[in-house]
Amino acid sequence: MHTTAAGRPAAPAGAAAGRIGPNAITRVAEALQQEFEAGRVAELFGLAGLEEYLHRPPQHMVDEQAVMRLHAVLRTQLPAEQARRISRDAGARTGAYLLAHRIPRPVQRLLRILPARAASRVLAAAITRNAWTFAGTARFSARGGRPARFALTGCPLCRGAQSDAACCDYYAACFEHLFGALVHPRARVRETSCAAAGADACRFEVAW
Repeated sequence: MHTTAAGRPAAPAGAAAGRIGPNAITRVAEALQQEFEAGRVAELFGLAGLEEYLHRPPQHMVDEQAVMRLHAVLRTQLPAEQARRISRDAGARTGAYLLAHRIPRPVQRLLRILPARAASRVLAAAITRNAWTFAGTARFSARGGRPARFALTGCPLCRGAQSDAACCDYYAACFEHLFGALVHPRARVRETSCAAAGADACRFEVAW
């Protein structure tokens, strides 16, 4: 994996553009199942055309359009605060999954003993290298340090949406979970601008 001159993380050879890791679907299912009975979860997944994933969760990268539809259903079918809560829960679950299964333990131990500012730079670089797994066709950029900053141009979670407030809580919660575990326990993430609210990109700031 490497980063192109334009700043967009390049996918490994053979990886298809416009695909996103399955956590953006499976962790949403888990968060919904904590909130609703099975029938309501099936209804919401059905509205996104994804009910089959409740029976056979995806194991590989999925079309970003599927992710876009599911997160759009959350925004349009649920009260705003409930949709945000579920998105944040799903994002935190994704962060926990990455810590348990994707980030090597020696790397985690190293980050935890580094000074927070240095750990922030290392983690931001690692997220950039792996952005092809969650950004789809969006353009991702990051800058570590204190605060750390991330930006997604063409963010798949809110593409085509209109909102008075930032609504990419899934990404914010995932970043917060990772930084809280690996950089500083008081790390907090806020989305400072959102394409759904008229910005040119969705931007996130990590501070502690």
